Amino acid sequence: MGRLGIGLQLYTLRDDMAQDLEGTLRHVAKLGYEGVEFAGYFDKPAAELKQLLDELGLKAIGSHISLERFRKDLQGEIAYLHTIGAKYAICPYVGAEERESAEQWKALIAECEAIAVEVNKQGLQFLYHNHDFEFHYKVNDEFVFDAMYAKTGIDAINVEMDVCWVQFAGQDPLAYIAKYTGRLPLLHFKDFTKDADGKIVTLELGLGDVPLEKVIKAAEQAGVEWLVVEQDNCQKPPLTSVANSLNWLKEHYTSVTN
Repeated sequence: MGRLGIGLQLYTLRDDMAQDLEGTLRHVAKLGYEGVEFAGYFDKPAAELKQLLDELGLKAIGSHISLERFRKDLQGEIAYLHTIGAKYAICPYVGAEERESAEQWKALIAECEAIAVEVNKQGLQFLYHNHDFEFHYKVNDEFVFDAMYAKTGIDAINVEMDVCWVQFAGQDPLAYIAKYTGRLPLLHFKDFTKDADGKIVTLELGLGDVPLEKVIKAAEQAGVEWLVVEQDNCQKPPLTSVANSLNWLKEHYTSVTN
């Protein structure tokens, strides 16, 4: 088992990225993150972004690409990923209007499988990133989460598991990590608690309810390549929160893996 890469999902810094993409990436690199996962490119040409990433020593892990973008310009999205040196094209979310029934989910899964065939054929990997709602519906008597990955093989949809949402949905993230061994290159590494109304509150690493050290061990055993830090909403300035989460990893990861 090799050491897991430590990346950052830039959705956490979406406002900073919109205001100053280059300055934000320079800050992320200075903090010590090894790679970044994009959630929009803010009109930055791919060649310019690649040059900046190379200068900063940041690896482009992949990108969250909306279903709308996949539908409108699949080849353009694939070309952008190739240019910046990223490997993973990731569907991050399904709008509420498209996930109200099992029949809609069947259609979405078929669509994602078709996208995966094309993406994978061109040397990348197509992943699906979960929330909690994939555990609210079933297709063929199994959770949508599992139905999404039922097809196996080189052209199948593979997994970017968000352990925070898996646990929030009442499932065991450690069991799910083990279940998808070998199909789980990216793991969203997050922490959370619930407010008085039972709603999710995303937190800096180490401040919530996720068994983070056990997650790291499970991720190593499952062949995960990258732990991708994310915090959907921050209680402090987002740059402070991602720094604090990275400090938690610096303090705990070595002791976990020895």
